[in-house]
Amino acid sequence: MEITQYTVNVPVTEFKNYLWSEEKSPATVEKYVRDASAFCEYLKDRPLCKEEVIAYKRNLIQRYAAASVNSMLVSLNCYLRFIKAEGCCVKLLKIQRQMFCQEDKLLTNAEYKRLVKAADSTRLSLVIQTICGTGIRVSELKYITVESVKAGKASVDCKNKTRVIFIPSRLKKLLKGYAGRTGIKTGPVFITKSGKPLNRSNIWREMKALCSRAGVPASKVFPHNLRHLFARTFYSLEKDIVRLADLLGHSTVNTTRIYTAETGENHLSRLERVQKMLAT
Repeated sequence: MEITQYTVNVPVTEFKNYLWSEEKSPATVEKYVRDASAFCEYLKDRPLCKEEVIAYKRNLIQRYAAASVNSMLVSLNCYLRFIKAEGCCVKLLKIQRQMFCQEDKLLTNAEYKRLVKAADSTRLSLVIQTICGTGIRVSELKYITVESVKAGKASVDCKNKTRVIFIPSRLKKLLKGYAGRTGIKTGPVFITKSGKPLNRSNIWREMKALCSRAGVPASKVFPHNLRHLFARTFYSLEKDIVRLADLLGHSTVNTTRIYTAETGENHLSRLERVQKMLAT
């Protein structure tokens, strides 16, 4: 069978500019460029063909979890389409949806409270409470401004979608107090010393440093886990997955279902109750 070969003569920087023109988020641009660059480094001076991409896919499978492999392949396929090498795109791995979440990654309400307490009244404490109290993404913290706090709601633009996030009264009071103490009169509430909005790397690093003081395993402490805790808590109270999808900014409830997954222990407890009812 004849192998179709392509020439990679388009700099990754052009791919980056293309992603910006498509209005991808900064985090998405960074990831797609990183994944595309990794593939180009793997390919070196060899001609691009479908067989090389398949070999690269096998290489990824040996080194990463299936979900991570698929994430990298999405980036790579986007890059291949950009350089007009659609024939080299590969299929994603088929992953059966997990019924249960990993218990070693599940942040509990008690652990969340310990994190907040350990952070005391610092900026990090308010960052943690803001993400967990509203369900926003860490990249959306920049939309929590002095103006939005006063209004009690923030307009969030992410992934070409706009949604309104309401700020609960207790959190609103805390954020107003913080802005007053720090002299922040306008714009984002959470900023660096240079006045720029906090980014995920700043927050990730500070949260990891908090683990030992809070007595919470590091595997559970990362910004997105706070969003998961918000989702599980909301769903346990309201049982409204459609509304939760709207709050989280998800396009489909299939994504939201991942956030509401319970532990295997909780599922077993439900089965035990069913068995008890059937046996009586």
